[in-house]
Amino acid sequence: MTTRTGWRDSASASVRLDPDLTPPPGFSARHRADHGSTVFRVLDQLAGAAADLLSLAVPVDCVCCGAEDRALCSRCDRHIRRLTAAPFRAESGAPALMDVAGTVLLPVVAAGVYREELAQALLSFKRHGQHQLKGSLGRALGGAVRAATEGSGEFLLVPVPTSTSAYLNRGFSPVHLLLRGAAGRLPGLDVADVLSKASGPGLQLPGGQKGLGRGARAQRVRGSMRVRRRVRSKVAGYPCIIVDDVLTTGATLAEAARALHAAGAQVAGAVVLAATRPPDADGCAAAAAHTRGTHHDLEKNKPGKDE
Repeated sequence: MTTRTGWRDSASASVRLDPDLTPPPGFSARHRADHGSTVFRVLDQLAGAAADLLSLAVPVDCVCCGAEDRALCSRCDRHIRRLTAAPFRAESGAPALMDVAGTVLLPVVAAGVYREELAQALLSFKRHGQHQLKGSLGRALGGAVRAATEGSGEFLLVPVPTSTSAYLNRGFSPVHLLLRGAAGRLPGLDVADVLSKASGPGLQLPGGQKGLGRGARAQRVRGSMRVRRRVRSKVAGYPCIIVDDVLTTGATLAEAARALHAAGAQVAGAVVLAATRPPDADGCAAAAAHTRGTHHDLEKNKPGKDE
């Protein structure tokens, strides 16, 4: 796999390394809305008022802390903003994206580490259809895409496809929905929905990838994706960035990059919403990061990559 010189180096100030080692300094925002325009902020406030009225008829609780009336309360939304305020290079924690000499095979920028409110919100979004979280999570994903592409020209964003069984269970593709939530924050970047799941015996194996190590994950996804023949011209010769929700071992992103390379695309790198910790030598998941006293067991609920 090759990378383009336009993809920024991991030493860049705007795309940092592991935020657990160098946490970002505290900052105060001028406003809490997604827009700088007063008109759009007023519209956001009106939408919030409408959500408050709706909650009287259909009670909801915050997916992170259980506070009433909002699927994501303002406090937990602020925590997600903080957790995703400084996108960072995450491929070093994905063994499938590094060779034995430590050379990067595919650079990846993550919006945040898969933990705390970010993990719980993403789980609720994917498993329980909490579409109200699309705006907050899409904003975080959009920030990671901007950090990865700023000053590097135009790219095509290629979402990783979901499996047929997962789509039938959910009724939607999480990555595609998140990209729609981030679309307004990504001017000049087009989405090329060209990847699909390939038919083959490998896709008939029962279960997902949860709990699998590097080798098992790589074997499971090998040859599982392809670029649809009728849309190959959309990516052939163009610089592309793969987009996914969660990075674990990197096997899924490596397979997506393989399929795009086979179709003649120039794969510059990948962007994910959240990056987990790498598996240990036995192929088991790393221990869960310490949380702020939340009652949610996030490690127990870590998502399978083909969900």
